[in-house]
Amino acid sequence: MKLNSGISFFVLTAGTIQQCNAFVHTRPMRLDTTIQSSVLPITNQQNGRNVQPELDENDLYLPDPLDEPPKLGTIMKMLPTETWDIDTKTSLFYFGVDFAAVAATMTFLNTVVHSEMYNAAPFWLQASMVLPLQVLTGFAMWCMWCIGHDAGHSTVSKSKKVNRIVGEIAHSMICLTPFVPWAKSHKKHHLGHNHLERDYSHQWFIREERDSLHPLIKASHFTRNLQLPILYFVYLFLGVPDGGHVLFYGRMWENEPLKEKIDGAISVAVSVATAAALWLNMGFADFTVVCMVPWCVMSFWLFMVTYLQHHSEDGKLYTDDTFTFERGAFETVDRNYGKWVNRMSHHMMDGHVVHHLFFERVPHYRLEKATKALVAALEERGQGHLYKQIDTPNFTQEIVKQFDENWFFINENQVVRK
Repeated sequence: MKLNSGISFFVLTAGTIQQCNAFVHTRPMRLDTTIQSSVLPITNQQNGRNVQPELDENDLYLPDPLDEPPKLGTIMKMLPTETWDIDTKTSLFYFGVDFAAVAATMTFLNTVVHSEMYNAAPFWLQASMVLPLQVLTGFAMWCMWCIGHDAGHSTVSKSKKVNRIVGEIAHSMICLTPFVPWAKSHKKHHLGHNHLERDYSHQWFIREERDSLHPLIKASHFTRNLQLPILYFVYLFLGVPDGGHVLFYGRMWENEPLKEKIDGAISVAVSVATAAALWLNMGFADFTVVCMVPWCVMSFWLFMVTYLQHHSEDGKLYTDDTFTFERGAFETVDRNYGKWVNRMSHHMMDGHVVHHLFFERVPHYRLEKATKALVAALEERGQGHLYKQIDTPNFTQEIVKQFDENWFFINENQVVRK
């Protein structure tokens, strides 16, 4: 009896092992690398029993490490050592060139306006005579604005005094942009770039929520195509969306000490005094033709460049739960407007990613070389896809098209919430 039991156990065991071997050979085991999360969702209760909730494509998703931008310290090592060299003489050279360009074009425009031929011509001919010069003067003012932009980031010089003087001349006087208030809000833009709520200079609205927007915002969207030449004026004087740059109110001035406001008021006084002196000396009509129309051209350039740098089809916004400085910086876009436009604009368009990464460290004349080094290093790391660059030779058509189609809307699926 004991012998028969032992034989039976041996046969049963052998059969089981044979079945297991057959299973292994017919169903080869493999490692499934598509499952990236081992955390199962919590079940919910339905009719007294546990029910597994439906899963979507994001429930088993973890970001690819190559999609996470490198830290600033790592990026600094990618760039040439001269990237960080702020040379006052070089900066002042560019400042002098742009100052001369503004002076020459505006003087020539003023000379034409005071000529006998201009004054004897009908209105339509007057407009055609000055329009090319107004566009040229406005572009020269835009180039000067870029120098003031460097001053606002303390990259004209290591001297605070030099930066302040250049900024007041370039921005407060020539571009009628109060330097200190602008620099204040612009720094906040850099610190919160592509954050859904904390980004300055740009107001973001979720496209799917547009029906619930305030009636005034809906009206602004409806009239968007008429606003392009005046949006910078709205930003400076009306304080939308950050707060006033001439009259101090809004979120950018909340809890700010009196000393900060007095410092900003000095820049406002410089701008107001400059505009008043020109107006009184030239008269309203000539001041409008010679100064304010070119100023509108300059403001168009400024809005166009800023808007296109921060809007792309695959652009993302972040919330408090997902935002990092590096993620926001790599959502900015380098745009190629053409070799000479890029150069005369001091690489404001084609060096913007590096600028956002190190906005108080890199002067404009280092951006081109630094950008090439960044792109090469990212490619070597297998992260070239993080860098965004779009050729935009037809930039005026592009801004009109993008602003008409998208305005300040972003799709909900472009907001990274968790």
